[in-house]
Amino acid sequence: MSATAIAAEVRAGRRTARSIAIETLDRIGAQGALNAATRLLRDRVLADAARVDAMVAAGRDPGPLAGVPFAVKDLFDVAGEPTTAGARQLAGAPPAACDAEVVARLCAAGAVLVATANMDEFAYGFSTENAHFGTTRNPHDPERLAGGSSGGSAALVGAGLVPLALGSDTNGSIRVPASLCGVFGLRPTFGAVPVAGVYPFVERLDTVGCFTRSVEDMAIAHAVMAGAPLLPGGGAGRVAPLGGWFAQRAEPAVLAGIDRIARHLDAGPPVVLRSAAAARSAGFVLTGAEGGHRHLPALRRDAMAFDAGTRDRLIAGALQPVAAVREAEAVAARFTDELLEALATHDLLLAPATPMAAPRIDATTIVIDGQSLSARADLGLHTQPLSLAGVPILSVPLAQAGAMPIGVQLIAAPGREALLFDTAAELVAAGLVACRSALAVAA
Repeated sequence: MSATAIAAEVRAGRRTARSIAIETLDRIGAQGALNAATRLLRDRVLADAARVDAMVAAGRDPGPLAGVPFAVKDLFDVAGEPTTAGARQLAGAPPAACDAEVVARLCAAGAVLVATANMDEFAYGFSTENAHFGTTRNPHDPERLAGGSSGGSAALVGAGLVPLALGSDTNGSIRVPASLCGVFGLRPTFGAVPVAGVYPFVERLDTVGCFTRSVEDMAIAHAVMAGAPLLPGGGAGRVAPLGGWFAQRAEPAVLAGIDRIARHLDAGPPVVLRSAAAARSAGFVLTGAEGGHRHLPALRRDAMAFDAGTRDRLIAGALQPVAAVREAEAVAARFTDELLEALATHDLLLAPATPMAAPRIDATTIVIDGQSLSARADLGLHTQPLSLAGVPILSVPLAQAGAMPIGVQLIAAPGREALLFDTAAELVAAGLVACRSALAVAA
């Protein structure tokens, strides 16, 4: 069931939060081969569910997410548990004293935290291939990647095991796995949702958002997480696809999907952001530099404790000259100005969420339009530049029968999340956007 349906059942007394929680734990436990959950929080689940049921029995309103089971990427603080951020060296860290702020807000709204979810080590990756905790598999095809770095969260929602899961997005770590797993994934306006209690990666880019299988669930969860009511979004009067960089290196299916959406929304001609290619490079530089310096003391202590791929990129980032970082900052500022200028004359922009559907786990490259792309790093081709501007972006799953899922980014001006939700709901009603049931991987 959707989060909205579960909350309605629990608040009406037709189902108990406890029964839903136990059923959810059992279902996740039976899907071990998916490798999406890193820890099931059974004792906490039963206590939290009992609290919701007691409120219902006493005639009190437990909140808009009453009894809704949810999971969090394993870099959110969970009271009494170590925050490992996908890293072996943090497994023995002291347990968190309290929940991350957004986790606390969801629980105060009646939601029940059931599990932590797998991720790329320190959120540095697009594939959720973790050297310590294993690879999360795509719920639509276990031989393919789930995407990352929030892949465990996306896979749990894509498999129908939970209706809601939290992730973080620095360069595309919500939007990429949302696209590959066929669910909705929101990167909210930078700063709109608190990051207190979330293990940082690149503080100038880090955002917290969620995955759902319905637009209504997304809107409710975001309002709770942001701590503010969602105002009406209005219609998307002026729409355009992004051209140039964002119309290149993408499978025909995603470009055709964007074209269908553009026609439905009566979009104008493509908008070209001239600095997009340079902005992607700037994203690499800024991510590597800040991430590298953040982890430099640990690298000096024991570099071999890191995942090899993560270690090498962090070291390279820490060694970048100051001049390169300053140039990247200038490029990021220029790109941000270009995007905000476009959003001053357009309500909504469209772009691919990933250039391709989920690659096979054993693939290192994929060929699109005669060009060989990395099956890992290039998953963020179209998300990484946009991350620099701090605008809200919703990845929506294209409705296409039979094929592996692939998503489209809906992009709006800062603070206009409601417009994204309203537009996504319109596209669902038109049959252009939809989540499909996944054949979750059997244990």
